[in-house]
Amino acid sequence: MNKKQIYIFICLTAVCLLAGGCGQKKKDMVSKKGFFFDTMISVSVLCDSQKQGETLLDEVFAMCSKFENIFSRTKEESELYRLNHRSGNEVAVSEDLYALLSCAKEYYEKTDGRFDISVAPLSDLWDFKSENPKVPDHAQIKKTLEKTDYSQVHLEPEHKVVFDDPDTMLDLGALAKGYIADKLKAYLVSKEIEGGCINLGGNVLTIGKKEDGSPWEIGIQKPFAKRNEIVAYVESVGSSVVSSGIYERYFEVDGKLYYHVLDPETGYPVETDLAQVTILSDGSLEGDALSTSCLILGYERGRQLIEDTSGVEAVFVKKDGTVETTGGVELKK
Repeated sequence: MNKKQIYIFICLTAVCLLAGGCGQKKKDMVSKKGFFFDTMISVSVLCDSQKQGETLLDEVFAMCSKFENIFSRTKEESELYRLNHRSGNEVAVSEDLYALLSCAKEYYEKTDGRFDISVAPLSDLWDFKSENPKVPDHAQIKKTLEKTDYSQVHLEPEHKVVFDDPDTMLDLGALAKGYIADKLKAYLVSKEIEGGCINLGGNVLTIGKKEDGSPWEIGIQKPFAKRNEIVAYVESVGSSVVSSGIYERYFEVDGKLYYHVLDPETGYPVETDLAQVTILSDGSLEGDALSTSCLILGYERGRQLIEDTSGVEAVFVKKDGTVETTGGVELKK
């Protein structure tokens, strides 16, 4: 190597050292908000530039729109709406819809039929979204219960769904956001995003760590608090934190609370000693299914379900305000 070559080599080495050291460009945290799935959502990503982040987030929100047009029960153009208003007893559905129906079947069996997505007619009868909700007539509830039984829905090969009862209608509200959050994260990771946070309102899914290298801190909301009070925080590094509670939709009549988590056996809100369940897991769909299942089953059976499920932890907030956790949870005040 002659003197000129040595000089060029030294210069190039110096440039590389600067580029990899103090001269390294700081990444930007880019965020976007929107209204999907009946709630306000937000997604933040750590990117090389503002422009890159905006492009990625535009695609993420386009995905949200696509999934809403699959899983929405009220939008007439959605796939689920068409499934619920089918003309025959056998329907071929998309891979995404079939995946959620399969997950619902798994938890229907795990909870001995208590987690039942065929409660859609009951949800319509109670109408918790109404400005003036009221307790339905008992005779109406009893009659509507005849339409509720997910065992009468059969999942066949090639994404075929077969219904025994023409009146069966399905509601995927307890699962859809978890599935969507997992899909959004998979997309962002495929684009080599190393840090970010997906918040779909009750479903939080993180990618890596925050901009400063610290874990994300996710607050567990205090049930029925008049302000956004927090029971505690949990740390998340590339994991899912999903909360479900009876305070999300409810109304009061003569001093009694009626909340949106319905029991497919009675047709009334479930009798549970829990006000909220938060699930810590790798995936948001699993967290969605488990949080609702535990809320329905109550503390004892819900805790047993968590302990029987590997790689999952839970925080239980009872109606009396008591907070219980599984062994691997560290709460921060």
